[in-house]
Amino acid sequence: MKATIYHNPRCSKSREALALLQEVGADVTIVEYLKNPPSRSELVRLYDRAGMTPRQGLRMAEDGAKAVKHGDAEAILDAMMIDPLLIERPLVETDKGVRLGRPIAWLHEIL
Repeated sequence: MKATIYHNPRCSKSREALALLQEVGADVTIVEYLKNPPSRSELVRLYDRAGMTPRQGLRMAEDGAKAVKHGDAEAILDAMMIDPLLIERPLVETDKGVRLGRPIAWLHEIL
């Protein structure tokens, strides 16, 4: 199975998700999204595949989220393009779909 993880190595949940993917033998592509942020269209595609809205993908723990948390999807995506820290992680994609790994158990749906 191939998997792509949008990963922040400093995040414990992201590290747990990567460990799970490796444990199940996935061929993992790691995208350190803070160094190589996904494009706006890629984020839209990922959220669509996950059945999520950009608001659900907004990392509310970040200070920058406060300014856009009540905004529409376009405003949230704009903010994510400016500051990729606002993208909640880890996002994992396989042939079976996309899931946000919070909680990690949600990843089992696409493994």
